[in-house]
Amino acid sequence: MSDHDHQHERDHRHEHDHQHEHEGAAGPTADASVRQARVNDAPAVGTVQSAVWRQAFAGLIPAEVLEGFEPLPFARAWRASLEQPPSPRHVLVVSCAGPQVLGYAAIGPCEDPDAEDGDGEIITLGVHPDARRQGHGSRLLNAAVDLLRDGGFAHAYAWVPAEDVTTRAFLEAGGFAPDSAYRDRVVGPGDQDLLREIRLTAALT
Repeated sequence: MSDHDHQHERDHRHEHDHQHEHEGAAGPTADASVRQARVNDAPAVGTVQSAVWRQAFAGLIPAEVLEGFEPLPFARAWRASLEQPPSPRHVLVVSCAGPQVLGYAAIGPCEDPDAEDGDGEIITLGVHPDARRQGHGSRLLNAAVDLLRDGGFAHAYAWVPAEDVTTRAFLEAGGFAPDSAYRDRVVGPGDQDLLREIRLTAALT
């Protein structure tokens, strides 16, 4: 892909989320599980994403944009995506503690300009800030990679903000590595409000 791929996205929907799970020494949560999401999970996923994005993007995007990260718009977008997935290869999974949804991950074909048929993407992965250090992020990452592999993808890609060293370290611990590609996304009302992102990749075969 071009080294200067300027993505002009202002809607901040779930399609280009980022990974924000900070694993630590705490043990796994009782009755923890990962399963495929259902349509009625949309409100819970929207609530989790709102909390994840408000924390993850604080200081990286304009405050007025951050304030717009409300659960309801995210939930509506997830409901629409679950009711009518963009393709059969798009899958959303959720991480739960008992019946409570605490994290989410979505995968699908990579849509980067240089992507090939065998390239998949972890489009979004997030864990509620109050549920971190309990293994949810690792379970979601493992599930996402397994689903991509089972779906016939040979490579997995993920985008993260360049300044987000914690998420980058989390992905690198899971076998990902930067591939030198980056992009600048418009994240505010003006074209000068840019967020630099870098791409990481992992071989699945």
